[in-house]
Amino acid sequence: MEKPLNKQELVSAVADEADLPKAKAGEVVDAVFASIEKALRNKQEVRLVGFGTFVAAQRKAAKGRNPRTGAEIDIPASTSVRFKPGKTLKDAVS
Repeated sequence: MEKPLNKQELVSAVADEADLPKAKAGEVVDAVFASIEKALRNKQEVRLVGFGTFVAAQRKAAKGRNPRTGAEIDIPASTSVRFKPGKTLKDAVS
């Protein structure tokens, strides 16, 4: 397996693909991430047809156990982000 793609490598790939300067491509990538983050913060679903869907999901508070001591602990409610890949993306990686 190859090493993970970091943000700078993603910016370089976008710059090459879109024939943009790296600085402009960096602004574009940052704007896309910021827009997705803002929509999720506002409880909106982000649906990118063919790529996938980002959604903010609520987790209920629960009881858990400390694996070392066996003591019961309270796990607070939280919000997490879920991603469901679209068909085009699934087909591209399989």
